[in-house]
Amino acid sequence: MKHRLIVSLIAIAVVALSPAKTCAADQSTFDAAKKEGQVVWYTTLIVNQIIRPLKAAFETKYPGVTLQYTRADDLVTSAKILAEGQAGRVQADIFDGIANMLPLQEAGLLAPFTVPNAADYPPELKARDGYWIAVIMYVFTPGINTTLLPKDQAPKTFADLLEPKLAGKMAWNGSSMAGAYGFVGNVLTSMGDDKGMAYLRALARERVVNVEASSRAVLDQVIAGEYWMNLMAFNHHVVISARKGAPCDWLKLEPTPVTLDAVGLLKDAPHPNAARLLLEFLLSPEGQKVFQQNEYLPALPSVPAMVAGLRPNDGGFKANFLRPEQIHRELPQWQKVTQDLFR
Repeated sequence: MKHRLIVSLIAIAVVALSPAKTCAADQSTFDAAKKEGQVVWYTTLIVNQIIRPLKAAFETKYPGVTLQYTRADDLVTSAKILAEGQAGRVQADIFDGIANMLPLQEAGLLAPFTVPNAADYPPELKARDGYWIAVIMYVFTPGINTTLLPKDQAPKTFADLLEPKLAGKMAWNGSSMAGAYGFVGNVLTSMGDDKGMAYLRALARERVVNVEASSRAVLDQVIAGEYWMNLMAFNHHVVISARKGAPCDWLKLEPTPVTLDAVGLLKDAPHPNAARLLLEFLLSPEGQKVFQQNEYLPALPSVPAMVAGLRPNDGGFKANFLRPEQIHRELPQWQKVTQDLFR
């Protein structure tokens, strides 16, 4: 009896002390981060929509650590990090992007990392070698003007996009993963090269209009009635506009292409402790809810989308996750097919 009591007391002590050890480790990182004073993020995300809310939430959680950021597109961000790394003057601590992970990893500029809840992210949302984890996802679907093309008359499959009535009525960004490149990549990945190329040749005869503007701007033109459909609209953008009264809806054509905006850690990050805090925050349920509240699609499955059903995991539709390594490897082919068929 006495022996059991001692064992029980030891077990209780272990349970009681475990959280304290965790807090101590977190506190030590926070203390070290406060000495560093700041964390620097090179981001591709929209400043007013999401970076400022994230900055406010992070600095509230970790007073004394300032979040500094610089915003540019993927290619510009990659070039900047590469130039600074080669010069031995790494300025950023973390960065994000859709297609810039692999070039920077191959250049030896990244470090693998983990976060306490990494196991909550399924395999398709993180690197096998620990170099990136997705913070948000982009789900691309046709976005239609429901006045010009009522949803009950709209395409239900990719084959339906070949209907003669749609010729000249469809548009996309002609030179982006959020446009022609992503559409081509999805078709070739899902159908294979032979069937995929046959389908794309048939689609080219539909005279898809190339619009040199963002996918959001193409959707705005669809809503204004210039086209019936944006073939590669962010489905959450369509919902945002529809909730404001715009005549638009999105089509669940399967498989749906999905790209990931992922975060990575610079190997020689000048503020490594603050970088760890920021990565943990962005990927935590708390940080993911900031994305949700500012109308992005959180990558963490346990944090709901801003509207139910927008993501494959909670919308019940098939998707192709076009991961950073695949984009890095196959984008040149997708660009060539686009140039050959749709220009």
